[in-house]
Amino acid sequence: MEPVPNVTRADAAQAVRNPLAFIAERWTPSPRTVQRAALAALVMAVLIVVTGGAVRLTGSGLGCPTWPKCTDDSLTTTSEMGVHGVIEFGNRMLTYVLCAAVGWAIIAARSQKPYRRSLTRLGWAQFWVVMGNAVLGGVVVLVGLNPYTVAAHFLLSTALIAVATVMWQRTREGDDAPRPLVGRPVQQMAWILVAVTVLLIAVGTVVTGAGPHAGDSSEVERIPLNWENVTKLHAVLAWIVVTLTFALWFVLRAVDAPKGPLHRTRDLFLVLLAQGAIGYVQYFTDLPEVLVGLHMFGSCLVWIATLRVLLALRERPEVVADLPAQSTQSSLTRA
Repeated sequence: MEPVPNVTRADAAQAVRNPLAFIAERWTPSPRTVQRAALAALVMAVLIVVTGGAVRLTGSGLGCPTWPKCTDDSLTTTSEMGVHGVIEFGNRMLTYVLCAAVGWAIIAARSQKPYRRSLTRLGWAQFWVVMGNAVLGGVVVLVGLNPYTVAAHFLLSTALIAVATVMWQRTREGDDAPRPLVGRPVQQMAWILVAVTVLLIAVGTVVTGAGPHAGDSSEVERIPLNWENVTKLHAVLAWIVVTLTFALWFVLRAVDAPKGPLHRTRDLFLVLLAQGAIGYVQYFTDLPEVLVGLHMFGSCLVWIATLRVLLALRERPEVVADLPAQSTQSSLTRA
């Protein structure tokens, strides 16, 4: 059993000044550990969206009527606030779990050898998005669930999922310059798919802001648009995304693209079909809360699958430090 190293006063001072560097000097995580840390951050980013949707769909959006405290006199929920207070406060507490997951991803990325600055920056980007969204969530409560702030809150969560997805992908790649696997026209087609998907998600927030699920039992302001017309626009955009996905898959087959992009595009197509089925069922059944929540979860999966298609169109091979091996072989040849 190895002895525990003594921590000197200089070590303690260094830990206070730069704790990440202090940990990195003493711990080297395996690549799988870094990948799992990045995946945990992504899973928590999706979970916070789903639980936020549960807050809204149960009418618990003002379960804690103020922020950062739950009430003017209490930091936590009280028994008088009932189940709505518990649901809202629970969602707030889950933000700390999200912060812990993001922090774990940052520590793992910073401690990896060799040090990868780009990967660590993606972790820090998630942290600052979480902080910004936490403040925006407080604003949402303080303005009484104004639908425009609610939409911004969701879109910022979508940005968090995007950064987390990119970081997760980068943990399985090297730091070499990206090499495209398909031609520029195919890449442009994928970027169009991403752009229309962003528009689809944005219009989805308008559907929510104009629809009947206000997030609280009291009178809450709604976006002054015809809900059914916006929903039809949302459906049209969804069909455009489906068509673009199928067209991209067909083009990738035609140009004999690698299996990676083909499989990612197929996965996106299947997720879109499932999401579309849920969307139509919830529309024709008067928006039951369970299906609306499932549709929000599906929205996260669609966004992740779309980004994975884009990221699959290039590769970043790992940089292999083979110079010592070459040098040894040359020495043996000369001998």
